[in-house]
Amino acid sequence: MTAAVEITGITKRFGDVVAVDNIDLTIADGEFFALLGPSGCGKTTTLRMIAGLEFPTQGSLKIFGDEVGTLPPNKRPVNTVFQNYALFPHLNALDNVAFGLKMQGVDKSTARKRALETIDLVQLTGMDARKPSELSGGQQQRVALARALVNQPKVLLLDEPLGALDLKLRQEMQGELKNLQQNLGVSFVFVTHDQEEALTMSDRMAVMNDGKLLQVGSPEEIYEHPANRFVADFIGQTNLLEGRVLDSETVCLANGAHVTGTSDLPMGTEVAVSLRPERAHLGPRDETHSRQAAVDGVVESVTYLGNARVYHVRFDWMVIEVREENRPGATLHEPGTPVSVSWDPSAVSVVAD
Repeated sequence: MTAAVEITGITKRFGDVVAVDNIDLTIADGEFFALLGPSGCGKTTTLRMIAGLEFPTQGSLKIFGDEVGTLPPNKRPVNTVFQNYALFPHLNALDNVAFGLKMQGVDKSTARKRALETIDLVQLTGMDARKPSELSGGQQQRVALARALVNQPKVLLLDEPLGALDLKLRQEMQGELKNLQQNLGVSFVFVTHDQEEALTMSDRMAVMNDGKLLQVGSPEEIYEHPANRFVADFIGQTNLLEGRVLDSETVCLANGAHVTGTSDLPMGTEVAVSLRPERAHLGPRDETHSRQAAVDGVVESVTYLGNARVYHVRFDWMVIEVREENRPGATLHEPGTPVSVSWDPSAVSVVAD
């Protein structure tokens, strides 16, 4: 099957600054794909090159098998939804949505029919006569989405489209966008710096930093098996226990404790054991589990989150977080309490820089 987007050896320079550094990336037809990374990592520049708003300095960019690297935006089968929506304030929702069709020379009655159908699709039925100033932020976002979809693009590009919404509305729109993408079967390429957003919505995701592509995979693959220290630290919350490789199955932590940690790195390599807060447990060491790792520490502080408590546990050389759900009968560990932090070796990843 022909890929929706195929990027090969793409580099983008702005003067002496390398914004995107020789990346290869393939996005499948019908896939919800997230480009994730901190500000300035190159994700938006990559999206803009797909859109035709920037041209690659070198490399190949194909959309459904056709080379488009030097084509203007209106010659590509894509459309873009921006964070600021970019709606025309003097036009109502219907005219905003129909604007692109009119620019293509679609007759007025057909443009109106398709625009109303798309407004219905994004759940704005009955609001077509309202101007942007009369709509909420979430409704404006839906108008921008409808305007991008009405031209029936083969690939929809979304540049932080939920960034201006409050948390509750953003979470609602995440579900709506995912359902809409699944119903349409159109490839979505979604740029975000929000890790939870990418994990929640995408079929696959790519983590970028400093213009480089660090890891591509499913949300589960990247969360459970980060390729390096940056990915482990950037995707969700994690504790990085410093150490060095003793052998393919063992890491010596900074305090001299030996814990199980599988890797193919050379002996002596400086590494960190990535331990997610929800994968660690407080209490006495389970001696029945011969492979269980454990390190002794003291509870320094406790953060109450409603459905869970986060314990900040001090070891000799660092402080880590342990997240435990609030269940009836759960043991509460007060600050100053000596505890043993234990985890199953299969719950950790050994990562290097």
